[in-house]
Amino acid sequence: MEQPELQPEIHPLTQWLLNRKPWQFTLWVGAMAFLVYACMYGLRRPYTVGEFQELSFLGMNYKSLLIISQVCGYALSKFIGITVISEMGRPFRAITILFLTGIAQIVLVFFAIIPAPYNLFVMFFNGLPLGMIWGLVFSYLEGRRTTEVLGTMLSVSFIVSSGFVKSAGSMVLDVFGVSEFQMPWITGLIFYIPMIFLVWLLDKTPDPSPEDELLRTKRVPMDSAMRKKIFFQFAPGLIALTLAYVFLTVFRDLRDNFAAEIFSSIGIGGNSMIFTWSEIPIAVTVFVIMASLMLVKNNRKAFMINHIIIATGFLMVGLSTLALRMEMISPLAWMILLGLGTYMGYLPFNSFLFDRLIAAFGSAANAGFFIYIADSFGYLGTVGTLFYQNFGAREFSWMDFLMDGSYALSMAGGAMIIFSLFYFNRKINKKESAEF
Repeated sequence: MEQPELQPEIHPLTQWLLNRKPWQFTLWVGAMAFLVYACMYGLRRPYTVGEFQELSFLGMNYKSLLIISQVCGYALSKFIGITVISEMGRPFRAITILFLTGIAQIVLVFFAIIPAPYNLFVMFFNGLPLGMIWGLVFSYLEGRRTTEVLGTMLSVSFIVSSGFVKSAGSMVLDVFGVSEFQMPWITGLIFYIPMIFLVWLLDKTPDPSPEDELLRTKRVPMDSAMRKKIFFQFAPGLIALTLAYVFLTVFRDLRDNFAAEIFSSIGIGGNSMIFTWSEIPIAVTVFVIMASLMLVKNNRKAFMINHIIIATGFLMVGLSTLALRMEMISPLAWMILLGLGTYMGYLPFNSFLFDRLIAAFGSAANAGFFIYIADSFGYLGTVGTLFYQNFGAREFSWMDFLMDGSYALSMAGGAMIIFSLFYFNRKINKKESAEF
């Protein structure tokens, strides 16, 4: 006699979530994803609040080298993530998140122990594990009817958290009186301890429901053949999107990594909370814009709207810099508008754009694959820009460099997005004609 197949036991918290109303489920899961990724920022960004004045190595600015070292590790992690994230199954996500972030925290301890400037090399090994955290966390959120809201809540974390972690690092310097080298591991530990519990909570998130899979296409791990097939299916559009994202990532990282220097240059330095307060209006505005995409049920229309939002953000970046040069806005308003325009582009790339691409074409894939293609080349662009700044344009201030970069992002990045919009619109029209 055949034995009945045993159903896997459901954890009480998972069952509790399954019994919640949709808005309660979304609020809980989105909050857990937000908090987990915010804690990761506590391991990645606190050192950027330090200015490390009068330190150099081989004639290069020490802080720039720190950022280059970390971003090199982060960029390599993105290339590794193209394979790892796209292939990873559900059972290994949580332990992988804790393992990778644990390595990053240990590296910060070595950063404090090894004397400067030689400790800059260990930051490579801080960035190397952290580059895969986004894809692991987003894997819990993709392929759902409420992915826009969930993804927006997750994405808002890197708007608010970057500033909040800088504020936390600045407070650690002031309250504990430690050096700029000790501050990162202390700040990191403050965030890592609660992160352990938060990852456990996030891991109890139920898989997408059958209705989610019907509306947004079931997400599956991708082997090498699947990755190659889907890349060449959309190659021109994906290349254009990746090039646009390179400009976007470079610009976003310069604004973020050198915020302390930029605020000082515009006369707003000395206030540790400025890093947080300046990002709050950005986070709120972007949240409203991106979460409203959930109301668009048609995946193909939503995919096109994502392009329009990104292009609008790029245009805002260029126009706000022009307005500053014409003395129409204040430097603080300029920094806020730059951030708003940047994140109007950055959030779709990291959450919704590729999620809707998969759903629009009904492809057997996962968003992590597309996100990590764009991310890997984006951070490679950041490394190249930092080297250029140090070797080819050392006479420029970071503020001048940011202003020039805003025009490049607005024009070159905007052109790539417009190309992508027309390319994918043509593909969608062909698919709809074939279906008709």
